Amino acid sequence: MTSSAPLPPTGRARSAGPSTTAPRTADGSTAGSPTAGAGAPRSAAAGSRAGRRSVTAAVCACVLVAQSLVAAMNLAIPKIAASALHPTPSQLLWIVDTYVLVFAGLLIPAGALGDRYGRKGILLTGLGVFGAGALLSALAPGLPILLVARAVSGAGAALLVPATMSVLLHATPPEQKASAVAAWSAALAVGGMAGNAGGALILQYLPWQGLFWGYVPLALVLFGWVARSAPRVPRQTATLDLPGSALLVLASAALLFGIIEGPALGWASPPVVAAFALALALFAGFVRHGLRAAHPVLDPRLFRLPRLRGGSIGIAVAFFGLFALFYVNAQFLQYVKGYSPLQTGFAIVPMALGMMAVTRYGMSLARRIGEATTAGVGLALIAAGLLLLSTADAGTPYALYLTFLLVLSTGAGLAMPTLSHAVVASVPAHRSGMGSGLQGAARELGASLGIAVVGTVLSVRFASGTGHGAGTAGAFTDAAAFGYRMAAGVVLVAGAVVMSALRAGAHPTGAGPATPPPQPPGARSAASSEAGTRRT
Repeated sequence: MTSSAPLPPTGRARSAGPSTTAPRTADGSTAGSPTAGAGAPRSAAAGSRAGRRSVTAAVCACVLVAQSLVAAMNLAIPKIAASALHPTPSQLLWIVDTYVLVFAGLLIPAGALGDRYGRKGILLTGLGVFGAGALLSALAPGLPILLVARAVSGAGAALLVPATMSVLLHATPPEQKASAVAAWSAALAVGGMAGNAGGALILQYLPWQGLFWGYVPLALVLFGWVARSAPRVPRQTATLDLPGSALLVLASAALLFGIIEGPALGWASPPVVAAFALALALFAGFVRHGLRAAHPVLDPRLFRLPRLRGGSIGIAVAFFGLFALFYVNAQFLQYVKGYSPLQTGFAIVPMALGMMAVTRYGMSLARRIGEATTAGVGLALIAAGLLLLSTADAGTPYALYLTFLLVLSTGAGLAMPTLSHAVVASVPAHRSGMGSGLQGAARELGASLGIAVVGTVLSVRFASGTGHGAGTAGAFTDAAAFGYRMAAGVVLVAGAVVMSALRAGAHPTGAGPATPPPQPPGARSAASSEAGTRRT
């Protein structure tokens, strides 16, 4: 079954105190027991080379699957648009972005949940919630239920992704951690391409619901694999910041509402102006709360660390460019080039191969020429790829189009491991869940903004082109080119900021931040207490 021609876009809780018979370690177990604390022997899975490989493969598969659902949805847009749901252009954007928004907004608090209640348990919980959301999406009778289901899947993805990094780092010897981070980063980046290929196979022959049915058995298989192979990671003392988490999610939602609904409601309309004002107020409230809270979900002081600041911005802007590509590419190839869903999905697969080939050299290159230069070159190549893609039209040969894609994938392969390592290496080891959540939030916020902004540009530009008498294919080509050029400009400007921050935070050994990360009031005493608990 082939799709109809795609429509152009428009507009578990811990004990409260120690045992009276034996002290407890940071993970809640009794000292001296087989599972006690950081001094306990690791599981066989974590101790053997084969076991470590299984853990690495399992957690990389988890993040790949979670990330792939974002890109796969882009391929489903034409079928959803032509379905009985009859979504408006802005509703189509919400169907794609609801998952990414909840994913991004909950990543940092989800990292704190893993620090407090156990990373493996949270990882398994996330897989279960993710699968449940996919099942509900497949069964959704209407648009409201589909949007709720997409939010459920996003919450599951937010739970599992930061836990995967913590489990991976616990199971990896110190000398191999940089390589492990690179593999994890590659899985995230390749997830987009895997979503395109897997989604293409499904959507070529099945209706859009089949896409979600495909993720249900994937979640079940990954649940069994992680339960069998992943080690348990010692718990850390962590306080959940529900107000801060709520402020972050609501601020992000208000911002995306303004971007997505602007064309339909009018940029100067009261709802859109109010949404942008609310987003600004909520983000300001989030920063104010983080500066005053003893245990904020994200301490704004951390952004005084140049490496962390540069890495976070760089990750966000790299995924802004990548997902601008994924959103436009899926529709351009079907609508302008006349490709089927299967052809569209597999047309981008070589990009994943190119990214994997380059990623393995990203960290070694950063050690030789520096993080700032490596990340800067990578981001510049992403922008160059977008600019080259803006020249494509109906007559562009696939070999030339693929060359443009490979330029962009080379940039992503260079930049992503370097930027991810800069963030992870800038936070204390006992807050690895938070560090993973931070870069994950930057990644998903960048992706959601890329989809929303470029989707909005396509909507406005396409309407303008058809309004001036241009044919639909020509109007869409012009709109796609304008969207690509706008995204490339964002990547170039932000890339200069990223390079400046990484140079300012450069450390002679490359092993960590030049100064210890700032801590909120009460954090020092909490960290000292935790260290004493681990020594016990």
